Amino acid sequence: MKKTVLWGCLTVAACTPAPQVQPDPHYVVGQAWQAGGQWFYPREDFSWQGTGVAIRQEAKKGELTADGEVSSDITMTGSHPTLQLPAIVRVTNLENGREITIRLNDRGPGQAGRLIGLSRQAATLLGVGDAPVQVRIVEDEMASRKLAENLPGGPMLQISMAPLEAVQQADLAGGQAGHVGAAVAGSTPVTQIDRRALVADLPVEVRQGQPAPGMLWVETMDFTSRTAAMTQAARQGAGIRPVLAGHGMMWAVRYGPFVTIQEADAALHRALASGFNGSHLVVE
Repeated sequence: MKKTVLWGCLTVAACTPAPQVQPDPHYVVGQAWQAGGQWFYPREDFSWQGTGVAIRQEAKKGELTADGEVSSDITMTGSHPTLQLPAIVRVTNLENGREITIRLNDRGPGQAGRLIGLSRQAATLLGVGDAPVQVRIVEDEMASRKLAENLPGGPMLQISMAPLEAVQQADLAGGQAGHVGAAVAGSTPVTQIDRRALVADLPVEVRQGQPAPGMLWVETMDFTSRTAAMTQAARQGAGIRPVLAGHGMMWAVRYGPFVTIQEADAALHRALASGFNGSHLVVE
């Protein structure tokens, strides 16, 4: 009899569905984090673009992403190590010319030399299998700012959250009537944009362009001064290249070029082992 009761209890437990996580989409930049022996420093940048290496990444089933979305393999989403979340970006596979639009909603990939992790759906459309590929990423500034301005935790003043002012009449000098605004407690706020609508699934679509693979470089440091960059490059036995950054021209210290990702990875790990923590791969 005891065995029968125990079996019944186990059966009920097995049939009880696991509690589902509740989504809580919000804006986040976050703290510095470490993975694979490398530190990453998140920052806000609405007009970011860059080149590097992308990989396919499996969803963390039953968990929330860094910005509070439910992790999923079938959405057009991805992870980035430093950009504010969420952010809308266009990703181009430089090796086959395919381009997609995704929403970055998580931190990752957490692997040295990998610029972006793609959901299974996004990776399949972009033609990314088990091997990493060269990509170009361009942020959609307008779409990304809209998310920041309307999601909780965003840096912008949310006008829709401010209380309405009631218009009251007052007598001014000379007997003329005027109108002044006065905040009234309990005023009904402007209707907020539905958070779920802001982070609704993006269209599952791909655009075909021309392949444009490049050479791979290991970038270790950036300088505003060309002289400082040349001095550091001489110490490292590297070269320098001018690069356009959000705040102007920079001079990058680079090793390379490398033909394959495997060769570039080896050079990247040597740079990291030498203490150049910000080292990463670029495609040019």
